[in-house]
Amino acid sequence: MKAALACYSLLTWCAQPLLRRKLRRRAVAEPGYAHAVDERFGHYGPVHPSASTQPPGHWVWIHAVSLGETRAAAILLAQLRAQLPGMRLLLTHGTATGRAEGAKLLQPGDVQVWQPWDTPGAVSRFLRRFRPAVGILMETEVWPNLVAGCQRAGVPLVLANARLSEKSQRQAQRLAPLARPAYAGLAAVWAQTEDDARRLRSLGAPVRGVLGNLKFDLVPDAALLAQGRAWRQQTGRPVVMLASSREGEEAMWLENFQKKQPLAQSAQAQEAINNVANSVQWLIVPRHPQRFDEVQQLLEGAGLTVSRRSRWASAPGAADVWLGDSLGEMALYYGLADVALLGGSFAPLGGQNLIEAAACGCPVVLGPHTFNFAEAAELACAAGAAERVPDLAQGMVRAVDLAEDAASLALAREHAHRFAAAHRGAAQATAQAVRALVPQVAQLPPAAPGAVRA
Repeated sequence: MKAALACYSLLTWCAQPLLRRKLRRRAVAEPGYAHAVDERFGHYGPVHPSASTQPPGHWVWIHAVSLGETRAAAILLAQLRAQLPGMRLLLTHGTATGRAEGAKLLQPGDVQVWQPWDTPGAVSRFLRRFRPAVGILMETEVWPNLVAGCQRAGVPLVLANARLSEKSQRQAQRLAPLARPAYAGLAAVWAQTEDDARRLRSLGAPVRGVLGNLKFDLVPDAALLAQGRAWRQQTGRPVVMLASSREGEEAMWLENFQKKQPLAQSAQAQEAINNVANSVQWLIVPRHPQRFDEVQQLLEGAGLTVSRRSRWASAPGAADVWLGDSLGEMALYYGLADVALLGGSFAPLGGQNLIEAAACGCPVVLGPHTFNFAEAAELACAAGAAERVPDLAQGMVRAVDLAEDAASLALAREHAHRFAAAHRGAAQATAQAVRALVPQVAQLPPAAPGAVRA
């Protein structure tokens, strides 16, 4: 086991120049990757003066690698602040979108930095600088040296809202000399589902409870939701969204949108295809912001007109396709849509999270690939908040049919709301579990104000 960790540590140390080069390349499209690069290697300079003066035990460290994890962290953070009023937040990320979203969560005295690259040196410098009372990894982020460093430093490191797909379990089992000590070295794991708990235990993780999914506790932004619904009323025809689409799925959508059935096909099949292209307003919201321009070029290259959200004033512009090119506005898009096709589920990518759609009362049509959120997808289908189809072509037809059937659509919306409401409570339970690990934080008075940000 020690030999495996030593080899891994050497590889991560040797990979540092490659990481710097990757960050430079990504920064061309996303400038956030060029910000404070040295933080990733455990070098913080004088930019956080209160970090070294803050007494040990104040910092509650949350690591939320990207956008989705940061949104889940926001739900947990609200409960943590209520139960640990003396805490100060140390927030780390791995992606530019996660960091941009996380900046909205900071209060006076909080700190936001990049996740340390997983070398012993970077991890050690990070832990010496901030001395957190507890570390909370969101969902899936388990790094061997990070776990080992926290064990040496006496920092309890936990995995919250934990999930592990069968694919990830198989990958971890192939790397058992690294993975098993990393999972076993965690202080506690709180799983989303019983299946996640079973898979995590198979890797030696100390699963202390199955608390559900934090994202069920999300309360959609009421103003955004209302704005979306108002725009939908003005549209005059149903709106169907391809939500959080991933690379390749927009091309699949376009192929089916433009498809012309051969004459040998039935008149019913021809009518269904024509209906998909002509009877509804289509909205596409790509998952990653660096692909907004790429998707627009794809659609316009096929002769379609495109109206981007960033250019809307008082209402969406007239176009064949609306393009959602903003961050933090999914509640607006789910309010605007009658039905959503779930991105990531029509290519073998594991699917995106459908819980926010349900909380907004937007029914979802799923493809066959939902292994990242398998139980949530099955529960949603069983509750009538979602339907599964074998491919995107049938998904588009089904979504349009549902959007045009007022009675069925109203029932599906009701099922979506009930499904979301039935599974709430994970945030409070998780915060209580964290509080039990670090009771000293709850006894601390609020720290003096003075925001500290990277």
